[in-house]
Amino acid sequence: MSPDATMAASGNAAWLLISAALVLLMTPALALFYGGMTSRKATLNMMLMSFGALGVVSVVYVLWGWSMSYGSQSVAGIFSNPFEFFGLRNSLVDADGRYIEGASGYANVIDVAFQMTFAIISTAIISGALAERVKFNTWLVFSGVWVTLVYFPLAHMVWGGGILSHAEFSISSWMFGVTDGEATIVPIDFAGGTVVHISAATAALVLALMVGRRRAFPTGIAKPSNLPAVMLGAGLLLFGWFGFNGGSAFAADGLAGLAWLNTLVSAAAAMLGWLLYERLRHGGATSLGGASGIIAGLVAITPAAGAVSPLGAIFLGFCGGVLAAWGAGLKYRFGFDDSLDVVGVHLVAGLWGTVGLALVAADTGLLTGGGLDGLRLLVIQTVIALVAMVFSGVITALIALVLGRTMGWRVGKLAESEGIDLHVHREGAYDLAGPVTRHVIPRSLPVTEPEGEVRLSTPLPTAIPKMEQR
Repeated sequence: MSPDATMAASGNAAWLLISAALVLLMTPALALFYGGMTSRKATLNMMLMSFGALGVVSVVYVLWGWSMSYGSQSVAGIFSNPFEFFGLRNSLVDADGRYIEGASGYANVIDVAFQMTFAIISTAIISGALAERVKFNTWLVFSGVWVTLVYFPLAHMVWGGGILSHAEFSISSWMFGVTDGEATIVPIDFAGGTVVHISAATAALVLALMVGRRRAFPTGIAKPSNLPAVMLGAGLLLFGWFGFNGGSAFAADGLAGLAWLNTLVSAAAAMLGWLLYERLRHGGATSLGGASGIIAGLVAITPAAGAVSPLGAIFLGFCGGVLAAWGAGLKYRFGFDDSLDVVGVHLVAGLWGTVGLALVAADTGLLTGGGLDGLRLLVIQTVIALVAMVFSGVITALIALVLGRTMGWRVGKLAESEGIDLHVHREGAYDLAGPVTRHVIPRSLPVTEPEGEVRLSTPLPTAIPKMEQR
């Protein structure tokens, strides 16, 4: 390898490691975002579901996830042999102890780390539809089974050389069987519109329907416990998304820069779109709406981050924010309890981003001079979105049915009414009713130097009283 190539590979490796860390940050950020939206009696449970997914998926990915997603022994183009690289054997170092080089010119272990973080956040997204009513043990088992049967196969089909990615077996070849110029029109999913957002949000919708509504839904649901945490979580998700989309260029180059820029302007435009929708529909913009709008824009640009211009990203983001704000209200219209608006934010915006990119894709979009190619791309993008929905929906329903019959999904009535945090985890996020400390000051000492303290056995109904003197 030439010195220039070595330097480029080192820079790309550094960028991918940073991107992997940024994407990993998104899971704790999602825990903040979801936890703040949940009632205070279930905040910790909601956050722990994200951390639980991180624990389960990290282990599973090393055991068979990488092999199923990116192995060479493909099974019908749907998934790869889970035992080919089981435990990452023959994936990290060669017989001489040297790190195996991946397709992008840097160590393959960096790709493993990067792709693992995508599997983690994809699984954690689903939990937002299940707030305040699901057994934690069942959720942990579901996380491992779902990522194995849904996420890994989709990653293989779209990114790992499976039936939705390889030119000879692409949907475009099957549908049209022709080429324009030198290349077949193939599906576009730059960073995970189908693999991550559509699949996870479809699973969330299926679980919301099968697990059932909270007993207080829709009129008795408590308000979000911590809106500042929601906004902080949204900000950290935005920060992490630069690694999510920018890292998907797999190099520190102009494409990564374009994806970075498109990510920011799409999120900004979507926030404005959501706030405008709230203002016109409900008479006022909210912090929750602004935070949700940012996420909607990030979801919308994910499949298109490297395939559209910044103007196209603004278009996708603004429309995605408006559509997601509208989609968040579908649960009230149809009566399903999607607790934290996963369907509106991730499914509606994800579908829009995956299909809508065909309108503004650079040079090939319907509105950017693509002509017949733009029409073909629109059909292809619609098909891959539907394939992801059907695949995830059917398998998720089967998983949910089996777990419902064996482990059970719902916590008891008392745990749901009084709070999962207390009944399941034996702790609370906000100690608002805990013991109050009062200082007793002896007369002989200055009032600024307390000698001791007395803990009351029951909390006071009012604020902490002033210090008393004997």
